[in-house]
Amino acid sequence: AENENKIELPLSDAGGITIKVKIIANHQAHPGHPYAMTFRARDDYFTVYEETWFSTGAGQVRKHGEPLTPSLPLRTVSPFEFSHAAQLLALCRRNGLSVAALMMKNELCRHSPQTLQNYLAQIWDVMQQAVYRGLHTEGVLPGPYQVPRRACALHKTLQANRSASDFLTALNWVNAFAIAVSEENACGGQIVTAPTNGACGIIPAALCWYDKFVTPLEPGALTRFFLTAAAIAMLFKQNASILGSEVGCQGEIGVACSMAAAGLAELMGASVEQTLSAAEIAMEHHLGLTCDPLGGQVQIPCIERNAISAVKAINAATMAMSRVSEPCISLDEIIAAMYETGKDMSAKYRETYHGSLGKIQPRKRG
Repeated sequence: AENENKIELPLSDAGGITIKVKIIANHQAHPGHPYAMTFRARDDYFTVYEETWFSTGAGQVRKHGEPLTPSLPLRTVSPFEFSHAAQLLALCRRNGLSVAALMMKNELCRHSPQTLQNYLAQIWDVMQQAVYRGLHTEGVLPGPYQVPRRACALHKTLQANRSASDFLTALNWVNAFAIAVSEENACGGQIVTAPTNGACGIIPAALCWYDKFVTPLEPGALTRFFLTAAAIAMLFKQNASILGSEVGCQGEIGVACSMAAAGLAELMGASVEQTLSAAEIAMEHHLGLTCDPLGGQVQIPCIERNAISAVKAINAATMAMSRVSEPCISLDEIIAAMYETGKDMSAKYRETYHGSLGKIQPRKRG
């Protein structure tokens, strides 16, 4: 597909030049990375300059041929450097620290305590606002399929039976929280990438469940949760991928579930071993998960998938907390298995929309 337009480039106060801009969608994957964009400057006959850039996830980009662009302009050496879960576990044991406490010491090399607390409070505020909007907005989602929004109706049902406290009611609250945020993402509302937009409902749903059914969240607990979840995300991003285009949905929904499970385990008073086990359990049951949303819209099955995996995160944390035996599989091993599985997965099932659900033509509504 091609789209051609003209733009004016202001070169000085005296004026500028008008150039033709042509955008060409190339459905062939770039050998360097699935998310690639090439910029070419041409005269009437030849390409005079060219650059290719990759979107590598979590807001980071990399120019073809150069290392990953760091999030921070100047990288500060952390007191507790780690790249694998085994290293993280050893550091925590040696220094008598939880995962959250170790991450806090690393972060304080870059930020003041107040800056960090303010940032995490802002993250939680955006998550809560997304939950609220999703629970109170009716209608249909944008796109060709006219998918009805469901969180609002589910919320009304739960509010009408607010005295109920059975297991299924709690389960439906988790569903409502996750669906609310995912529907906000599907309609272009503000959400938190955690670790991707398509998986943005899992962590807010897990936190809202804890806040409503376990104990009200206070700033210190939120900080511990987010720092623990961040450590898990770092391990997956460094040693595997969080991109559906690279490893399927196990890299998006699966990683979000691992992050949420570890964060919840931290809040429940888990040991470091239990925290890492929670993350491992969560990913173990997402291995092989494809990324094939209907028509390329992040709606079906993505919205329900967030709800299902938010429940999985709670269960993974609970199972890790109740375990009395040593885990048979380590977090490092499951990360490697996830990456291998994703690389072996057909490209049809990695966000190309050419296979499975992605190629189904749904019935038109109305």
